[in-house]
Amino acid sequence: MSDLPSPDMTLPSAAVWGPGFDAVRATDAYIATVPASERAKSEAYFEGGYWIDMWGTVITVLIAWLLLSTRLSAGLRDFAAARTRRTNLQVLIYAVGYTLLISVLTLVWDLYVSYFREHAYGMSNYTMGGFLKEWAIGLAVNAVIGGIAITGLYAIVRKVGRHWVLWATAATGTFMLFIMLIAPVFIAPLFNDYKPLPDGEVRDSILALATDNGIVTQDVYWFDASKQTKRISANVSGLAGTIRISLNDNLLNSASLPEIRSVMAHEMGHYVLHHGPWLALAFTLVFGFTFWIVDRVFARLLARWGGGWRVHGLSDPAGLPLVVAIFAIVLYMMTPVTNNIVRLAERQADAFGLDSSREPHGFASAALRISNYRKLEPSALEEFIFFDHPSGRSRVERSMRWLADHPPAVAPAAEDD
Repeated sequence: MSDLPSPDMTLPSAAVWGPGFDAVRATDAYIATVPASERAKSEAYFEGGYWIDMWGTVITVLIAWLLLSTRLSAGLRDFAAARTRRTNLQVLIYAVGYTLLISVLTLVWDLYVSYFREHAYGMSNYTMGGFLKEWAIGLAVNAVIGGIAITGLYAIVRKVGRHWVLWATAATGTFMLFIMLIAPVFIAPLFNDYKPLPDGEVRDSILALATDNGIVTQDVYWFDASKQTKRISANVSGLAGTIRISLNDNLLNSASLPEIRSVMAHEMGHYVLHHGPWLALAFTLVFGFTFWIVDRVFARLLARWGGGWRVHGLSDPAGLPLVVAIFAIVLYMMTPVTNNIVRLAERQADAFGLDSSREPHGFASAALRISNYRKLEPSALEEFIFFDHPSGRSRVERSMRWLADHPPAVAPAAEDD
């Protein structure tokens, strides 16, 4: 652990190790460094996200109803059928057209959520042109990847009939792992420029952490997220030969070395603990459950309204909007489940990162850096339902309890209160 703080990092006096050190009092001292006005703003932003999730689900369902009730979906299917006799190609044409149509219909919503709202809370650096350019790139990526995935799922439904849920679940898991493999190499660079981190203390420290944790790599990359956001982030992504250690320029340019070390050690924890494959498996099971719900509900809804929609069965791609609507509702209802799955992995990575970096003050300070968009002190129930990461307070307190259990050899200097 660093015996002295970085010149860019100061500590509240109650958080400095010494006789009578108390983890709770140290945590309170860290939390008190966040101005009340900033806390109120971050809480408004985060709590607004609860409504964003709800209205996003409602919009998905309403658009599905629009496409079905106006027979736009059936018309798109007929358009695809008129272009080729090959069933898989028909589904692919439909899937690409559906992706384009949905993206256009939700563009105003996306602009509000990801552009105007982010600017209103001071967290976005996007220009309108930059946002729309990346929206178009994302649309192209989604059309390709989504088209392939949807075509494959409908092929499974046609091939195996009533056993489709198991086969679709297995295919989904395989597809997730494939995306994890190719994303660092082929997808991430479409949105950001990745460049080798120059030689120096930061690079050497990150590579030393990687070596200590058995991560074989010779390079660390930084990427230009500041053109999009003010948020700090980092990741250790990929599988096998596609592994990439990277941090964004916001973290690189604004954080102290102890903060950077703590963040990178946390991300290495995800990799060493195999959270990528583990989360892929967990979410595959969630998708499997949702497929099962679709299997039970789709036919009943189709029996009531399918004639007017001109949808002929589960294997008919014109029924995709109904499948998506069911998915959206089920996944929204399962938010506490999926959030707890992710939060468990985050807690494990937090513990790993502290043990690896031995930077409790760096981790506590980094936790406060993200308090401008994540509520610091939610209730236990609120955290259980809505948080996919530990709250800021719980992370700071974990850091201070780690410090209490691992006292430094030399106590760092305190900030004058």
